[in-house]
Amino acid sequence: MTNAQTGSGRISVDRRKLLKLVFTAAAVVAGDQVTKAAVLHLLPLHADIAVIPGFFSITHVMNPGGAFGFLAKAHEQVRQLMFLGVSFCALALVFYLYWTTPDRFKWLAAAFGLIFGGAVGNLIDRLRFGAVVDFLDIYVHQWHWPAFNVADSAITVGVSIFLFHLVFGRMPDSADVEFRGKSKKDP
Repeated sequence: MTNAQTGSGRISVDRRKLLKLVFTAAAVVAGDQVTKAAVLHLLPLHADIAVIPGFFSITHVMNPGGAFGFLAKAHEQVRQLMFLGVSFCALALVFYLYWTTPDRFKWLAAAFGLIFGGAVGNLIDRLRFGAVVDFLDIYVHQWHWPAFNVADSAITVGVSIFLFHLVFGRMPDSADVEFRGKSKKDP
């Protein structure tokens, strides 16, 4: 652990904790961007490749909206401002939640890392293309789940782990948490 001097006091920065977040988020972003680059390079827009006929395809789509096409038909500038603003606010909140999660809550911290990486992966697309590259298409006959990507999958897994902790009472309580993420119970 290292200390950084600020104005009138000292704040502690746990480099290991920060590196765990960076590593987890970077792995998600790398996997997300590599798979999206492959789809962009190898598959024309709206083309698909059946992987498991009648159930799973790789389908190149550009989603200008949010989850399930939310705001897809809104004016482009409104959509961009909304999604960029929400993305930056969400990243700040997830970073705060990660940072204040005590080290003994490893799965919860990993969940926040997955969510953070997924949000960054989709934010990169919004900044580059004004839309998100989606390509994983799960369906049964004509009923399709909305196409998604690696970033969406990481967010879903992270939120599922977070909800598990929330529903089953495995969240840190106020006695566990200090602002800088150091547990009051830990030495």
